[in-house]
Amino acid sequence: MPLTVAELAQICGGTAEGETARLISGASALENATSHDVAFVSGKKTIEIAAKSRAGCLLVPIEFEFNARQPVIRVSQPRAAFGRVVSALYPPKRFSGFVHPTAIIATSVKLAADVFVGAYTLIGEGCEIAAGSYIGSGCTIGERVHIGPASLIHPNVSLYDGVRIGARAIIHSGCVIGADGFGFTLSGDHYEKFPQIGTVEIGNDVEIGANCCVDRAALGVTRIGDGVKLDNLVHVGHNCTIGNHVVVAAQTGFSGGVYVGDYAVIGGQVGIGEKANIEPRAVIGGKAGVLTSQTVHSTEPVWGIPARPLRKHLKNLACVNNLPELKEQLEELKRKVSALEASQQRTRS
Repeated sequence: MPLTVAELAQICGGTAEGETARLISGASALENATSHDVAFVSGKKTIEIAAKSRAGCLLVPIEFEFNARQPVIRVSQPRAAFGRVVSALYPPKRFSGFVHPTAIIATSVKLAADVFVGAYTLIGEGCEIAAGSYIGSGCTIGERVHIGPASLIHPNVSLYDGVRIGARAIIHSGCVIGADGFGFTLSGDHYEKFPQIGTVEIGNDVEIGANCCVDRAALGVTRIGDGVKLDNLVHVGHNCTIGNHVVVAAQTGFSGGVYVGDYAVIGGQVGIGEKANIEPRAVIGGKAGVLTSQTVHSTEPVWGIPARPLRKHLKNLACVNNLPELKEQLEELKRKVSALEASQQRTRS
C-alpha cells in the first residue's frame, strides 16, 4: 500500500525533510533499493552506501549530516522505525470469521465469531479462543486450551491439554507446546516415568519460532513472560520460568527448572543446565554452556564452556592461541637443559 514520505514519518514518529509528498510503495536494503523504496541508515559504516543508494526515502539518525538527494526521515532508532514502516507498507492479511468444513471442533469450545480455523484442525473440549485469532491448517489443540485475542497460530502446531496463551501471540509451524517434560525416576534397574501434571502459560506479545518445544511442568507451571521472542528450534524444559522481554536465538536448550530474568539476551546453541539462574538483563554468548545451578550475573556478558565472564573467556582463548609458540619454547628449553646436564656430566667425569 503506497504511502507518502510524510505519512511514513508520522507512522515512525520521525521528522521528514525534502520531498515529503513522494509516494513510497516498498522497502529494501540500501544496496538494492529503488526510487519507490524506503531504506534505513544504521551507522557510520552505511553512510558511504547511503550516498550511492537509489532509495526513494532514507530513515536516518537524528544527527545524520549527509546531503541526501532523496527525502529523509530523522528518527532516534532507524532500525526500529524501519520495522514500523515495513509493517505499514506490508500489512498482514486480514481474515474474517471462518471455520473450514474439515475442522473438528468440540461442542463445548468457546469460539469468538471472527476467529479463523483452517482445514483439518482439531480443537478439543473446553477450549476458549478469543476474538481476532487465526488457527492455521492441521493444528491439534487439546482440551481446556485458552488462546488470547489476536493470536496467530500457524499451520501444524500442537497445543496440549491445559495450555494457556496470551494476547497477540505468534506461534510458528511445527511448535509443540505442553508436551511432557523429561521426568524419569530410577527405580531398581529401570527408569519409571514421573507424571507430568503441570501446565504451560505463555504471556502476551510472545513470538515462538518454528519447531520449538515448550514442555509442561511436572508440577505447577512452565511460564514464558510477556514479549518473549524465541528463535527456531528452541527447547524450554519443564518448570522453567522465562521472564518478560527475553530474546533467545536458535538451537538453545533450557533444562528443567531454569529461571531467566527480564530482558536477558541468550545467543544461539546455548546449553543451560537445570535450575540455573540467569539474572535480569544478563547476556549469554552463542554456544556457551551454563552449568547446573550456575548463576549468570548481569554485570558482564558470559561466553564459553563453562560460561564465564567475557574478559576471562577472551584471555583463555589468547592462551590457547599461544600454545603452539609456548610448546616450541618449552622444547627449546628442554634441549638447553639437556645440553647443560650433558656438559655438567662431562665436567664431573
